[in-house]
Amino acid sequence: MAVDEPTRAVIDLMSEFFPKGQGPWDPVEARRVLASVPAPEPLPLDRVEERDAAGVPVRVYSPPEAGPADDTPAGTAARPLVVYFHGGGFTLGSLDSHDGVCRQICAGAGAVVVAAGYRLAPEHPYPAAVEDALAVTRWAAEHADAFGADPGTLVVAGDSAGGNLATVTCLRAREEGGPPIVLQVLVYPATDATRHWPSYDQNGEGYFLTTAHMRWFWDCYQPGEGRRGEPYSSPLGADVRGLPPALVITAGHDPLRDEGEAYARHLRHSGVETESIRYEGLFHGFFGTGPILPAAGDAMDRVCAAIRALK
Repeated sequence: MAVDEPTRAVIDLMSEFFPKGQGPWDPVEARRVLASVPAPEPLPLDRVEERDAAGVPVRVYSPPEAGPADDTPAGTAARPLVVYFHGGGFTLGSLDSHDGVCRQICAGAGAVVVAAGYRLAPEHPYPAAVEDALAVTRWAAEHADAFGADPGTLVVAGDSAGGNLATVTCLRAREEGGPPIVLQVLVYPATDATRHWPSYDQNGEGYFLTTAHMRWFWDCYQPGEGRRGEPYSSPLGADVRGLPPALVITAGHDPLRDEGEAYARHLRHSGVETESIRYEGLFHGFFGTGPILPAAGDAMDRVCAAIRALK
């Protein structure tokens, strides 16, 4: 399915603020340009707080009536707890870049969302982000009561590189004593550092994220090809038996489409309850653009519904 005119306009607008050409690029300058993108009016919530989670900056989003345990209204159930990892190739992105996404999940799912400001490459290469992701997840579970959240409904979620960190956190939690995770939401996740997939040839130019971007991201995050098959960087090669149920969302015009869908099959074939949804006419980076693109709004609605169902 070809992209329609509104989608093409969004792709072109987003591409104006993203690195151009074949790279490599200066990550500091790329982050500066991305930070200059005008932000829309934030979706109002009950409370948004900046916290420190074991040395990692986090932002905690609370929906209406989801106060701390000691002042939650009588009869109000504790909310689902979502730990969200932003995308950006392990190199770009921030708490601010995905503030809108986290607000939409918080409001739409009625969940407490903890967004993780994990360390970025190349200053902090693999496995720094992996370590931060697990540390934030454990902190969130330990402090859930303070935010009116239920640690028994712990969800990890993320887009792109953040989807990688979400499922890798599930692997580590399984192997290292928790915390228990009940759902993983993976939005066009990066699951295979080899990049040997037809979708790279089909979608590697002209759809916001490019093959050159992915090459640069992996070179920043995990320099050298030798270790890129490790399960904590390329979870497509991991033993995923016993992981929590998964919702995997992919886009038809995305270089990462094939590896995301291959990972969904890997989960399913390993006995993990998995729902995989492809949005044919969309592109890598569409998540959160629901106010503009109806199909993106449907994706957000599906994510929020899956989280709400945990209550």
